[in-house]
Amino acid sequence: TIDYELSEKEFVELKLYTVLGKEVATIVSEGKPKGSYSITYDASNLPGGIYLYSMRINNSSQIKKMVILK
Repeated sequence: TIDYELSEKEFVELKLYTVLGKEVATIVSEGKPKGSYSITYDASNLPGGIYLYSMRINNSSQIKKMVILK
């Protein structure tokens, strides 16, 4: 589950990558109104391991680590 909050209407892009940089999924890619959000991603089709997710909100971006356990 990935939580985030928007202080105003903004475009959000959330993508999942392997540690080698291969894009696995685009989870969110749309404009969202102001508010709090919680995204649950179903990773049942992926092998367990370490992944990175990139969250881009307008011109700002963050990259964080995610561990998928099977």
